[in-house]
Amino acid sequence: MGATSFWATPAGWTLLTVGQILAILVWVLISLAFMLWGDRKVWAGVMLRKGPNVVGPFGLLQSFADFLKFVLKEIIIPAGADKAVFLLAPLISFTLAFGAWAVIPLAPGWVVSNINVGVLYIFAISSLGVYGIIMGGWASNSKYPFLGGLRSAAQMVSYEVSIGFVIITVILLSGSLNLQTIVEKQAGGFWNWNVLGGAGLKGLPAALIMIPMSVVFFVSALAETNRPPFDLPEAESELVAGYQVEYSSTPYLLFMIGEYANIVLMCALISILFFGGWQAPFPTPFTASWNPTAASFFAFMWLFGKIIFFFFLFAMVKAIVPRYRYDQLMRLGWKVFLPASLVAVAAIAAWRVFGPVA
Repeated sequence: MGATSFWATPAGWTLLTVGQILAILVWVLISLAFMLWGDRKVWAGVMLRKGPNVVGPFGLLQSFADFLKFVLKEIIIPAGADKAVFLLAPLISFTLAFGAWAVIPLAPGWVVSNINVGVLYIFAISSLGVYGIIMGGWASNSKYPFLGGLRSAAQMVSYEVSIGFVIITVILLSGSLNLQTIVEKQAGGFWNWNVLGGAGLKGLPAALIMIPMSVVFFVSALAETNRPPFDLPEAESELVAGYQVEYSSTPYLLFMIGEYANIVLMCALISILFFGGWQAPFPTPFTASWNPTAASFFAFMWLFGKIIFFFFLFAMVKAIVPRYRYDQLMRLGWKVFLPASLVAVAAIAAWRVFGPVA
């Protein structure tokens, strides 16, 4: 049996899929370590202090030292807690956060599962993610975690609605629920990106809708991932760290990794849905003669650069925007973003039917 035919067998397919999953998992975890360092450095820079700068060159190994500290700490479970649910909650948050990466296309052909309903899969996983936080808040048997869990449930459900309608505008422009197809439709230069209407110069009028929708998606992503200024579920001044206040050691680490994995996922989704994903901002005909692996790596670096850029914006918002009150948070989601995204869906649908690129 030849090498090529082996990968077509069930055993070969299983090995290949597991290898792809491990590659994505390792890449995301290592990226998270350095992005967490970058998040802390940006926050420190805005406050005119140094941030992590001792462990390793420029403090680059600080995240790994923190990881070791968490792993070696004692796991403390409150006496009145539901132990099974208490330990299951962070595991669910961690697993679902990484499960969503299965349909994220990192480059041409670089995707674990290239399913035709990738957008619906992302919706399903993100909707389930709230359960880990609710379970953690409830199982702690303490009023502050419970309030944090309730806040998080209301907040995440509220902003998932506006995110859903914003993504529908992208689906209308691309005509597909497949994330890889959505990226391929944006090839040829930045003027073909969905944020500018997705059809070159003919599609530019749609940019009047899509640019605000990209901003709505970004702000909703902040709320969906409990990032400042929308970190009300874990507001230290009100809820002493919220739903995770009773957690320590590895369970707390799993919550934190899950939260940051969701943040990087949102950065990837913004890049894929609005800013061309792995597509370069200018035509790259010279890559046609390259080895397919080299061309795919070149494309992957563009996506990774966009992810880092949007993560930097996440970090800057955390550093410079004051925290919202909870009533302001709900008002923004239900009275501003929801009506705006509904109008955008109707406008883009009309543009697709009656516009020059129909």
